[in-house]
Amino acid sequence: MVKAIREHLINALATGDFISGQLLADQLNISRTSISKHVNALVEIGLDIYSVTGKGYRLAKPLNLLCKSEIINQFPKNTIAPDIEVHSLIDSTNNYLMRRLPNQVSLGQVCLAEYQSAGRGRRGRQWVSPFGSQIYLSMYWYLEQGLSAAMGLSLVTALAVSDAIFAITNIKVQLKWPNDIYLDGVKLAGILIDLDGQALEPSHSIIGIGLNLNIPEQSAQQIDQKWTDLQSHYDALIDRNTLSAQLIYCLLKRLEQHQTEGFSSMLTQWHERDYYLNKRVKLLTGERVTKGICRGINAHGALMLEVDGQIKPIYGGEVTLRADE
Repeated sequence: MVKAIREHLINALATGDFISGQLLADQLNISRTSISKHVNALVEIGLDIYSVTGKGYRLAKPLNLLCKSEIINQFPKNTIAPDIEVHSLIDSTNNYLMRRLPNQVSLGQVCLAEYQSAGRGRRGRQWVSPFGSQIYLSMYWYLEQGLSAAMGLSLVTALAVSDAIFAITNIKVQLKWPNDIYLDGVKLAGILIDLDGQALEPSHSIIGIGLNLNIPEQSAQQIDQKWTDLQSHYDALIDRNTLSAQLIYCLLKRLEQHQTEGFSSMLTQWHERDYYLNKRVKLLTGERVTKGICRGINAHGALMLEVDGQIKPIYGGEVTLRADE
C-alpha cells in the first residue's frame, strides 16, 4: 500500500506542475497529513519537492521517468525486446531477479528501477541510488555450461556498456578490470554479477549495471570515492529511456557473442579500452598488496599482471586494482 501511494505521488508530480495536496488526498482516499508524510519520505530518497500555500506540491525539475513502452519502441527494427519490468521503488534490481530464480524469469529478462533502497556494489558496499536520475538495470542470463561459463561475464558487460554509451553520445569510455567503467580516469559505472548454481551444472546469473547519469548535488555527498556522471560530459540532454534501450540491446548482443565465440573474440576491443594497460598498478587482496604492470587480460578474463619480469594470470574474487602512484 505504501509503495502504491508513493508511486502515485511520483507520477502525479513528474510533470513539474503544481498539484494540490487535497486533490492527492482525495485521489488516494487518505488524509492531507498522510500526504505530507509520504511527500517527506520522497524528499528523503532524493526528490526535490517543495510546497506553496494555496498551490500545493511541485518538483523543482520535471522527471524523465522510465517507461517500458518507450524503451521497447526504441529497439532496432526487427529486434525482439526481452521481458522488461520498470519499478519506481525497489530494494535492489539484482535482488528482485534473484528472488525470482529459477522459474519466474526468462532469458534476457530485465529489471529497471527509479530508486533502490538497498543498491549493492562489490563486496557488499552500498550503491548510492538517488531517485530518477541514474540507470539501475539488471538482466537474467542462463549459463548452460555451469558457473564456469560466468568467467569474464563482467568484462563482457563492461564492453556492452561502453558500446551503448558510444552509440548514444559518441563518448569513448575506459574499462577497468574486473568490473568498472571509467570516464576521464574517474568511475562512471559499476557492474555486479550474482550467480546461482553449481560449477558443472546449468546455472543462473544476474548481471547488474549501475550507471551514473546525472547525480543530484545532495546525493553526491554520500559517495565515498571519486566519481563522474555521463551528463556532465555531454551537452544535449540524455534521455534515460533511449540509453536504457541501448544498454539492453548492446548487452544482449555481447552476451550472445560470448556464448557462441567466447571472450577471445573481444580481447582486442577490451585492450583498446583498458584504462590500466601497460601501466604500473597495485593489486589489493585483503591486507596483501602486489605491485606490477598491467599487461591486459587473457581469453579467460584473467588480469595479466607482470611482477619482476614474470606475467601471471589473476582471476576475480575479492581483489581491487588501483594505480601504483
